[in-house]
Amino acid sequence: MPSSPCSAVRDNHDNRAGLASQDEPAGIPPRMLTAEVGNWSAVAAGFDPATPAAVVSAGRITAVTPAAAAAGIRPGMRRRQAQTECPVLELAEHDLDLDARCFVPVVTALEDLTPRVEVLAPGCCVVATRGPSRYYGGDEALAELAYRTVTEVLASDMYDPAPSVSVGIADGLFAAGLAGRAASALTPSMPVLVVAPGSSAEFLSGLPLGTLAEECSLLTGCAADGTTDDLLRMLWQLGLRTLGDLAALSVGDLVGRFGTQGEWMHALASGRDPRLSQPAAAHPDLSVETEIDPPADRLDTVAFAAKSLADQLDARLAREGQALVCVEISAETEHGETCSGRWRHGFRFSPPDLVDRVRWQLDGWRSAKGKNSPTGGISFIRLRAVETLLDEGRQLGFWGGQSEVDERAERALQRVQTLVGFDGVTVGRLGSGRRFADLEQRLPFGTAGPRGIGASGPAGPRGAGASDTPPWPGRLGAPAPAEVLAEPEPLVVLDANGDPVGVSGRAQASAPPAMLRRADGRTSRIAAWAGPWPLDERWWSTQSRRQARFQLVLDDGTAHLCAVESGRWQREATYD
Repeated sequence: MPSSPCSAVRDNHDNRAGLASQDEPAGIPPRMLTAEVGNWSAVAAGFDPATPAAVVSAGRITAVTPAAAAAGIRPGMRRRQAQTECPVLELAEHDLDLDARCFVPVVTALEDLTPRVEVLAPGCCVVATRGPSRYYGGDEALAELAYRTVTEVLASDMYDPAPSVSVGIADGLFAAGLAGRAASALTPSMPVLVVAPGSSAEFLSGLPLGTLAEECSLLTGCAADGTTDDLLRMLWQLGLRTLGDLAALSVGDLVGRFGTQGEWMHALASGRDPRLSQPAAAHPDLSVETEIDPPADRLDTVAFAAKSLADQLDARLAREGQALVCVEISAETEHGETCSGRWRHGFRFSPPDLVDRVRWQLDGWRSAKGKNSPTGGISFIRLRAVETLLDEGRQLGFWGGQSEVDERAERALQRVQTLVGFDGVTVGRLGSGRRFADLEQRLPFGTAGPRGIGASGPAGPRGAGASDTPPWPGRLGAPAPAEVLAEPEPLVVLDANGDPVGVSGRAQASAPPAMLRRADGRTSRIAAWAGPWPLDERWWSTQSRRQARFQLVLDDGTAHLCAVESGRWQREATYD
């Protein structure tokens, strides 16, 4: 048995429960098992299930504790709305590295059943069932065994009570994921649901139309461009309520009205896989590897080497006209310990996605305890394409899409990054908040996560600024300052009599500002001013913050945004 989720696959495992999806009859999606831990990000964050708490990403709730769910907090809510609904809600930023590291024991346990475990995302595993089901006596036996295995390992890791686990088996990845979600609602005591072969369309027909929006992002990626919600809203207005209603429509009518996305959604609703993947074993050159000399002890050094491999593999796949959907990542230390794991993507892997998987896998390997745990630096990395699909291409340069200019800029930044290091090139991402300092965040170029320019090029799937949706009461309007200071500059603001200017609790200035004195002793006369504009954040908590902001025009013609907080003045930004 493998002692870690990254241990080498043994031959006896391959013989008893190997992946056999390539042997499925043509046109029929392979039987798939999905094992998902509900709200895994909240579990990995270490929240007490009895405490109202949630995980936040890009200003939206992504995972909640049972207590938060009971208080009406749901994934997808905006952060401000959730805090309004539950003022005592505890929040934590989403940490994908932590999610992947804590998910290691679950992958380890499932690999004891079959070596072909593929991680779709931290919290969700996928297994092709043909070989394992034959070995364990059928789909039902395999599903129940997977459920007990995951539940036991979570209980042994001192999760009390154990997080909710659901297991589903059906034809195709999409239907299997929905079967697991349905099992949680139908049989909470044993959330396992097996859809009979050939019955996926019948199972899907009764599910609400909105299920596509809930599942596409994780399992298929078709919601990545942000247009799926608009399409589903239009279909709802046309009277369609279930996936069966959508499947009953003529695919020709959907293609004529909605293009390829209509065809895609019709195939999913009909229980068919709209994309037929194929094993990459026939293409031995679809594998890249490198030796790291000297061996690397730092994870970011290994990730930087993996970035070059990911670019090479992506270029080879592009020449073959293929897109990568399943990859095997292998690593070896200078002392001979090995690590191998498979990762699946519901849509297609990009180079930044591959780098993230390398980092998550190696981070989990280092945190695992066992005889195969690494004792030295990483000396070898290999990326091998396991499954690919026909790359149907994409349209560039029309109406806000990524253009060739964007791709050239991305390649240029990658070359600079090779010279100055992974963290040496950062790009901006538009954030959200009331203060101008909250609106810009800096990320290393190529970092995946909440999308912006720093994720995979100049624009993410929803465009830069998607999390900056109003309203933000108290935010200053246009014009925006040309420069926002990383660290505010302390000031002293005086009135005409030379006394410090203060602001009362009712946001009233004690006197008109007349003179500004900097920390180095320089003084300037204030020619004009406007304000104060009060800012009162998180007034219900111990982390409350109150400011009064002023726009000051000095006698040299410069204009600045200054604020007084706790009786102290500071310069936060400068206008052009």
